[in-house]
Amino acid sequence: MAAMDKVAFLGLGTMGAAMAANLARAGFAVTAWNRTPGRAPDLADLGIEMTSTPAEAVGDTPIVVVCVSDTPDVEAVLFGEDGVATAARAETLIIDCSTIAPSGSWDFAARLRERGLRMVDAPVSGGSEGAKNATLTIFVGGDERDVEHARPVLNALGRTITHVGPIGAGQAVKAVNQVILAGAYLGVAEGIVLAMKAGLDVEQVVGALSGGAAQSWVLTNRSARMIDNDYPLGFKVALHRKDLGIALDLAAQLGAVLPVSALAAQLENGLMTNGHGDDDMSALARSIRGMSGLDD
Repeated sequence: MAAMDKVAFLGLGTMGAAMAANLARAGFAVTAWNRTPGRAPDLADLGIEMTSTPAEAVGDTPIVVVCVSDTPDVEAVLFGEDGVATAARAETLIIDCSTIAPSGSWDFAARLRERGLRMVDAPVSGGSEGAKNATLTIFVGGDERDVEHARPVLNALGRTITHVGPIGAGQAVKAVNQVILAGAYLGVAEGIVLAMKAGLDVEQVVGALSGGAAQSWVLTNRSARMIDNDYPLGFKVALHRKDLGIALDLAAQLGAVLPVSALAAQLENGLMTNGHGDDDMSALARSIRGMSGLDD
């Protein structure tokens, strides 16, 4: 297999494991690493080779994909002991699919550039379903030539790949995405609760609304969870809260006021305090249901 077909994938969480699997299915030779050994053992069936350190994974690969939880995690993977920067060859391209602050992307890209390494930020949207089905939406920031170099890999991971600007721009767009999602989830949750309190056939209501202006991905894909008050994992409350923190910090720097996002952040704080941080973020409805007297 040609060198350009080799990819290292670092971070095998709910999103990363599915994304690495899709790269293998697309014909890439994938080496992978995860902080907690033994994660996603089924990846071996796809020919993915597991390594014990990031450095070991990236030694002879021209492209490295990083998909971890937060800014300090990306820094550790890139620059820590046995990190990417200790072993990657010159001109290696790092595609960071994590969601971090734009300032983190600026900093990491500059530090990598000093080592002769390249980087694009490419945060993703679409949840666990999108990761599994290779239908993610990907917002890419970076130099044009680097983005074009990354496209074959990104095309194996997602359906809509948009180059939105220089390094860090992808993360800024992801912050906008998470702000809009906060409003969408809260709006659907409030509507579902109002319908339940009014004694309506809520499934029928959802079907009726899905043909009109209230139609949304959240209404279609998450309303049933809100009705059942059961929130199996798609995208963790705790991770969305982390993302909202990035968005609210960016808003403060820019002088933007985000009252709905601030409310969602406080509701998510309460959910996390009560042990629901690992629920899908549709669990925002748990708060609305509780305040409305629907649940004990």
